[in-house]
Amino acid sequence: MNIFWRIAEQRIREAIENGEFTGLEKMGRPIDLEDETWVPEDLRPAYRVLKNSGCIPPELELRKEILGLRDLIGTIDDDTERLRKIRELNFKLMKLGEMRGKSLNLDQFPEYEMKIYEKLAE
Repeated sequence: MNIFWRIAEQRIREAIENGEFTGLEKMGRPIDLEDETWVPEDLRPAYRVLKNSGCIPPELELRKEILGLRDLIGTIDDDTERLRKIRELNFKLMKLGEMRGKSLNLDQFPEYEMKIYEKLAE
């Protein structure tokens, strides 16, 4: 588990105990799932049209494929087939990073996070 995640969790627990989250402006209200702040402003109308027509953005479609591949790899017994799927997964992760124009959030893929820590420790 990420050390920063642990520190953040500890500080959140302390804030809850100190009552720092009581009386917040939107407390008790449902979360706005229509929040589009992650979408660049010039793409929001196009994404809204796609969403209303039942389509999802390419980044989300690719992320969905990545999560499916990750689950599939855990069930494959054949080493050569597993290696082929791992290569496909790595390619899709790289493609997703390129589409986003920034690095991938490894918290969503913890098995890669640990591998990076192991490499850095060497």
